[in-house]
Amino acid sequence: MRTITWKLYLKSDPKAVFDLLATAEGRKKFWAEKAVEENSIIHFVFPNGQTYDSQIIREIPNKEFHLDYFESLVKFQLAPAENGGTHLSLTNENVTESDFAEVNAGWVSVLMNLKAVADFQNDLRNHDPKRTWDQGYADN
Repeated sequence: MRTITWKLYLKSDPKAVFDLLATAEGRKKFWAEKAVEENSIIHFVFPNGQTYDSQIIREIPNKEFHLDYFESLVKFQLAPAENGGTHLSLTNENVTESDFAEVNAGWVSVLMNLKAVADFQNDLRNHDPKRTWDQGYADN
């Protein structure tokens, strides 16, 4: 098992970033086609039709958001930046060796779209089920 770690600087404040991570409407803007939460379970639906029910493990408003994600542990940690922005750290623990390269690249795609939405109100995804990660499209 391996761990993925990425950092991202956002111009948006921690509350705005946290709201994108921790609300169904926020997640829909940058991460999944749908991501409705019910009883601390997020029901993710992705462009390729894949689904996953993700358990929220820890939630500290504007600071931390942890969840079970495809049988691994994902931790988002937010810290205020000196200029009102946000330093985001993502850690994805227990990623299998066979999935590491794809998951590592996948997080770059998710995080860059998070930045585009948070800082520029622009969703970079194509939202086309015929043009997904499965067909090699980075803008799924």
